[in-house]
Amino acid sequence: MGRTGSERSGEILAAALDLFTRLGYEATTMADIGAAIGVRGPSLYRHVASKQDILAQIMTRTMTELLGAHRSALAGLAGTAQDDPVERLRRATEAHVRYHARHRREAFIGNREIRSLVAPGRARVLTLRSEYERCFRDLIETGIQAGRFDVTSARLASYAILDLGMGVAVWFRDGGEPGEDAVVWQYGQFALRLVGAR
Repeated sequence: MGRTGSERSGEILAAALDLFTRLGYEATTMADIGAAIGVRGPSLYRHVASKQDILAQIMTRTMTELLGAHRSALAGLAGTAQDDPVERLRRATEAHVRYHARHRREAFIGNREIRSLVAPGRARVLTLRSEYERCFRDLIETGIQAGRFDVTSARLASYAILDLGMGVAVWFRDGGEPGEDAVVWQYGQFALRLVGAR
């Protein structure tokens, strides 16, 4: 039985993610991607428009998943005893760090290959990045206004917290020590210290 278009597209994105991580976007060719999944380069164009389109899809999906993880982490807190700026920032940071621990290649590509992305994909990804950073800044500003955080710049604090996750993507390895849950918890604590949580 042949693969569906959706299955083939998924294979293409997975192969490209691996090759972009190992070789870099510029050094990877469509023929390389085709060879990785047993398809001749020209046949790939039935599933994707271009190598640039593949990169844009990977990076857009990553940012969309991060935003989804952020929203899920905060879902259900409104109106509860845990609806507190400290708890909200802790949960958001933990979701951010966990995503980066589990999706290291996506994080690597997102950071290294933004320079290779061109319009209109670049504008879309930058808009999503800005929205994601704003989510953290809003949490921090709310905490400052509530007297729960003591930090001078919510923007700089949000950048620092985002960097925590990106750093984890560099060094974290499955099965290593400390484990994922320990890293996620500790980094949540780091974020709260960073904003002077009370």
